[in-house]
Amino acid sequence: MTIRAAIAALALAAVSLFAAPAVADRLVTDQLGRQVKIPDAVSRAVVLQHQALNLIVQLNATDEVVGILDDWKRQLGANYVRLAPQLETLPTPGGLTKVNIEALLKLRPDVVFVTHYAPPDMIKQMENSGLAVIGIAMMSAPPAEAAKLNPVVADEEAAYATGYPEAIRLIGDILNRKQQAEELISYSLEKRKVVQDRLADLTEAQRVPVYMANPDLTTYGTGKYTGLLMRRAGAANVASAIVGYKQVSMEDVLKWNPAVIFVQERYPSVVDEIKRSPAWQPIEAVKNGRVYLMPEYAKAWGHPMPEALALGELWMAKTLYPDRFADIDLQKEVDAYYRRFYRTGYDSFH
Repeated sequence: MTIRAAIAALALAAVSLFAAPAVADRLVTDQLGRQVKIPDAVSRAVVLQHQALNLIVQLNATDEVVGILDDWKRQLGANYVRLAPQLETLPTPGGLTKVNIEALLKLRPDVVFVTHYAPPDMIKQMENSGLAVIGIAMMSAPPAEAAKLNPVVADEEAAYATGYPEAIRLIGDILNRKQQAEELISYSLEKRKVVQDRLADLTEAQRVPVYMANPDLTTYGTGKYTGLLMRRAGAANVASAIVGYKQVSMEDVLKWNPAVIFVQERYPSVVDEIKRSPAWQPIEAVKNGRVYLMPEYAKAWGHPMPEALALGELWMAKTLYPDRFADIDLQKEVDAYYRRFYRTGYDSFH
């Protein structure tokens, strides 16, 4: 080959190289069973689900987020912003069940993460605008059930055992955080085993009757991770007869008469309401001063979170059965977790 021919061949190769698409597409399957085409490299994500947002922060992928759900402060808790200060500056083009499509399109997202019960019309509107939409459920269920606010599954524990790591791997894969995803999964599952081992001999009769109090007399029954969290921690959920996340009556709570009441950290006003309201005073938990505001990391959200598995179940079990966990320094465990996955000490704030 002549020098001139060699130069021409190199030039042609260079042109071909630069003419190739800058970003290749790939298919992923979300937790609604939908195949979604996404760019191979995702750098602009909008997150309209607080569970997914919390996972993304722990995977250290917040820099890829360009928009978040509008009520993230209420859903994640008032103190959460210290863990990811940049959230304060991000646009909020929608929420769990609604979207402002014009505001969303201005953000030019590569993907949009939504909750599994996002209305089909909302998802369709985004897809019709050319956006890749990823449904996150944190549990494994047939698509028809997975799309419901309160899915019904035959084996609740198995559904979460499969769907929990699946969700983290999916988000980690999409945002190029595969290694971080595996570390988060293995750490949380390893830590939760401590509670399982120490409560292995607990009988049904020994379980403490517990009520999970949310605003407006809403609570969790079966079919939500919160009920599973309570059971794994040795509690007997007094509302286990209801399915999902629902409103109950004061008469229900009086009839159940729980020995302990837990309130999620994001709803501190509920604790004050229970302690002040005359209607709550006959209940055993109130009379005995056993109404507890849960710590931030317990995250009894209805969907499993890594810190809830690693720390929240331990906190609840230690609160209910202090003698069985007397040797565990919970503060040390919590601070180690926060430094590893939130990159800041929990004790630096609390």
